[in-house]
Amino acid sequence: MEQKFCQSCGMPLTEEILGTNADGSKNEEYCIYCFKDGAFTGDFTMEEMVEFCSQFVDEYNKNTGQSLSREEYKGMLRQYYPTLKRWQQSAEELPHATSPIKQQLIDEVNALGINGLPRIDNLFVLQGSFVNLEYQINGNSVKLLDDNATYWGNQVEKGDGRCFGIACDEHQILVSEYGKDGADAQLVVLKRRG
Repeated sequence: MEQKFCQSCGMPLTEEILGTNADGSKNEEYCIYCFKDGAFTGDFTMEEMVEFCSQFVDEYNKNTGQSLSREEYKGMLRQYYPTLKRWQQSAEELPHATSPIKQQLIDEVNALGINGLPRIDNLFVLQGSFVNLEYQINGNSVKLLDDNATYWGNQVEKGDGRCFGIACDEHQILVSEYGKDGADAQLVVLKRRG
């Protein structure tokens, strides 16, 4: 069977991560992280996609046995992405991410006024298992998200080797801080919505 790849980010497509059309049916061309409910989850340029996806260079290296630097991986993505359907179409032809909840969540995260977290202007669809970090709370190791759900999220590098992680859905907003690969995760804010 021929391996298919997301025509936006290049990720190998499997049944579990297929995007969804406006009617809820599976989309065979895009992954759920790039395409949900009939629209792209992020309105950005190919170069912005390269920048975003380059943070996963360690996972790429692990899966392929290579040892590319982040800059080498970016160079590879810049050559590969123009062959994908999304980047061969003009911006006017593409279905844009206009989900009302997405902008509402961006506004709510920015309103939290978290010290050191710059204003965010975009959220992406992320798999729960990718963002469901383990926290030490009252001496217990706990996870606060659902591995099988999808969340609107983003990662913001702080400049000191640590990152802010944002994961939101219609029920909650979670902001954490962590090191490389989610190490030493600390809960910053967990806010119930509604």
